[in-house]
Amino acid sequence: MSAGTRVGYNERQRAMLQEMGIRVWAAPAVAAAVPVEVAVMVPEVPAPAPTPVSRPGPTASPPVLSSVVPLQPSGVAAMGWDDLRAAVASCRACALCERRTQTVFGVGHPQAQWMLIGEAPGEQEDQQGEPFVGKAGQLLDNMLRAVGLTRSDAPAHEQVYIANVLKCRPPQNRNPEPQEVAQCEPYLQRQIALVQPKLILAMGRFAVQSLLKTGEPIGRLRGRVHAVPGMPGVPVVVTYHPAYLLRNPLDKARSWEDLCLAREVLAGPARGS
Repeated sequence: MSAGTRVGYNERQRAMLQEMGIRVWAAPAVAAAVPVEVAVMVPEVPAPAPTPVSRPGPTASPPVLSSVVPLQPSGVAAMGWDDLRAAVASCRACALCERRTQTVFGVGHPQAQWMLIGEAPGEQEDQQGEPFVGKAGQLLDNMLRAVGLTRSDAPAHEQVYIANVLKCRPPQNRNPEPQEVAQCEPYLQRQIALVQPKLILAMGRFAVQSLLKTGEPIGRLRGRVHAVPGMPGVPVVVTYHPAYLLRNPLDKARSWEDLCLAREVLAGPARGS
């Protein structure tokens, strides 16, 4: 979908877009707006050494997550749903386990066509054990309804499966650290393998960068179809996190375009990035 394309909506979709705060009577000037990207300094994971050595400070290069040695139980790649859920619930692979109330595994239809991947649980998610609750969850529900989807009970083609990159809440909702993402990555990869979605919607910078192994900002990745490395048959569409949209409502129109692109991908042949 080009930045200037206008989309025709039926009455139901217009009502949903109004709930999202999007005015549909005029096409947004998407091409003229550039989303603000916030650079986050990520601490390096020091390599073991027999004697202390001086290390350079953080650079702008994206972290290499694969350098962290996983500490998950063996056999994650062969686990079924029950064993995987139990492994996540008992995981102590990183320090996040010390402060969590409970893990946030994921919700939705286990054979859903759409898989939504967010970043990390917040305070309410940590309390309830479910991803995307509170105001961000309400906005996400409105967005899903606008394209005929739900996370409530429904057939697989109408329901979604939702998971986060991290299964435990970072303290004070800080950004995920590279070693935390690396420790949780096998769990998420197994969830993707079990669901076998026809499309992944990656929401938020850390979800996008973790899945696609890139340091590119969301604004440069939107509007194209990508693939998870090692999973070339699963198209990935990039969009903003609902919590970001609550702080930056002008970007809701861009997220609506992303949802429309995702719907087009399912309706026809996948496009290469």
